[in-house]
Amino acid sequence: MSAPPPDAPSSAAHASTPSDEAIPTSFALLGNPNTGKTTLFNRLCGIRARTANFPGSTVEARIGRIALDHTTGRVIDLPGIYALDLDRPESRICRDVLAGDITMGRRAEALVVVIDASNLRRNLVFVRQALQQKLPTVIALNMVDLARRRGVQMDIERLNTALGCPVVPVVARSGAGVRELVAAMKRPAISDLAPDSTDDDPDAWAQRIYNDCVIDDAHRAEKGDQLTDRLDGAFTHPVLGLVIFAAVMTALFYAIFALAAVPMELIELFFGKLASLVGTVLPDGAVHDLVADGIIGGIAGTAVFLPQICLLFFLISLLEDTGYLARAAFVLDRAMRVFGLPGQAFLPMLSAHACAIPAIFSTRLIPDRRDRVAAVLVVPFMSCSARLPVYVLLVGILFTDPLHQGLAFAGCYMLGAVAAFGTALLVRRTLLRGPSPPMVIELPTYKLPSLRTALLVTIERGWLFLRKVGTIILGICIVLWWLSAYPTVPEPPAAVEMRAEAQAIVDSAPQEAAALNEQAGAIAARHALAHSFVGRIGRFAAPAFEPIGLDWQLTVGVLTSFAAREVFVSTLAVMFSGGEGAEDEAVLDRIRTARRDDGSPLLTPASAASLLVFFVLAMQCLPTLPVTAREAGHWGWALLQLGYMTAVAYLAALVVYVGFNAAGFGGA
Repeated sequence: MSAPPPDAPSSAAHASTPSDEAIPTSFALLGNPNTGKTTLFNRLCGIRARTANFPGSTVEARIGRIALDHTTGRVIDLPGIYALDLDRPESRICRDVLAGDITMGRRAEALVVVIDASNLRRNLVFVRQALQQKLPTVIALNMVDLARRRGVQMDIERLNTALGCPVVPVVARSGAGVRELVAAMKRPAISDLAPDSTDDDPDAWAQRIYNDCVIDDAHRAEKGDQLTDRLDGAFTHPVLGLVIFAAVMTALFYAIFALAAVPMELIELFFGKLASLVGTVLPDGAVHDLVADGIIGGIAGTAVFLPQICLLFFLISLLEDTGYLARAAFVLDRAMRVFGLPGQAFLPMLSAHACAIPAIFSTRLIPDRRDRVAAVLVVPFMSCSARLPVYVLLVGILFTDPLHQGLAFAGCYMLGAVAAFGTALLVRRTLLRGPSPPMVIELPTYKLPSLRTALLVTIERGWLFLRKVGTIILGICIVLWWLSAYPTVPEPPAAVEMRAEAQAIVDSAPQEAAALNEQAGAIAARHALAHSFVGRIGRFAAPAFEPIGLDWQLTVGVLTSFAAREVFVSTLAVMFSGGEGAEDEAVLDRIRTARRDDGSPLLTPASAASLLVFFVLAMQCLPTLPVTAREAGHWGWALLQLGYMTAVAYLAALVVYVGFNAAGFGGA
């Protein structure tokens, strides 16, 4: 049996075809996971697409435009599902869309069902469900190149006749057959396939269609199956599979840290130059500070995460396209089920060590809503890179031996992981009770990933992050800038005297004058911060943090760090070293030797240990909250996350502080 050229699919024998005047202009793209549906969508629509949530849900759809003769069509990329009748959010959404109950601006007038030619027999069961919806349909027979390499030959004419609608062979990865598919989309057909009955088993029907339309080259198919079986034997092995997964994730983890470092530095350099440029254009004053520190600083604080986010989605897209991620999730599912999390939750938890925001985005890989919300709630417990400056400062106070410092760092990461898994177990047995559905996952065929698809996914997700989350982060940063800048107060007498002394010796001893001015600036900055709204809030809130060993100055650092964790060190740097770079060793020494108002050390071993535990466990990144609200579906989950993590962090810090003092380690 030989397939006809893809540009000439025959008319179906048992079908009704719309007239030329009734060419549909709105299509729903439907199919199983791992059939190349998203790759095909990108071929059809490219960058002419946007992402939107279905009304009343957190399930996403991509909506794109496609040229159809003298008009523009519309394609809705529905979530990948295994069956229309499953009790899952994605399946319910697809059923509602096909029934016309949910619209994304315009009701879908026709279906494009994407199936994997190398797994045709299994995909035909899903095709049967789609055809029984009685909508004009076109079948996109994707991955025909893989099928041919496995010795599978298909008679497209017979398949057209058997299904009652056009069947078009395509290779979405390379674009072969896509033009013919677009032509067929102008004349879809409604199949006359009858609804299921007890004497017409869908599996038996699919087997009959397969036997009638397909010839397998047994030798080539067996050879391909042997290679697949050997790879699956390694990737899904209970022990070896975990070792391979650890190696793959280590490489991914390293890439997110290492490859993002240079672009992150370039972004920071760009915005630093931009802030300096603003300084030369705008005169000193409130407008200058708002633009340079609030607006530009806020945008920089948002954009600096972009390389990590883009790398994460790019690498995940590549891994998913190869077929490996399905195997990894299968291996991890059994171990993580003990804590109420599915195997798919491990990747977000691992990537959270770079940043919680892209990690929460990546929980979309988890199909069940309860599992997904549980993962969203616990991901911020994992120690992100923003905590490292705080860890360096506090661990350096607690230990001087590099070995002990390394163990303390490892302990911080372990503590976060223990809190995450313990919390997952708690919420799955209380707020998110109910059995998790068994992992229904297809082990797709292995194939080379599509760089084009990965790049399009990366661009889309990066832009979505900047557009949706960036505005909220910017607003938070502007508010915090205002709280720390106002009300303005006169410089304290000590700073005024130093500036006068510096002015008197500026000609005879310019270096000493500069040092005096710098010291005066440090005193003035600390005085201004102490009397700003943030400083007043710090003094007001200090009694609440006193039980865990913090004074008002440390309280200010904790409060400002809710914008971003690393702000804690920079806040103390401003208070004690005139705003020099926090990475300067001299500045860190000054923070370590700083004093409280009563002359006692600012950071004792007890207060440093308490503060370290607090930072490991607390939700101190407010930009994460809108992401949690978006991905979990309600702001209540975000507020619960903030309250719960803060309470856990406070209680743990209290236990550590009391324990250190009881053991005699409370002093300097």
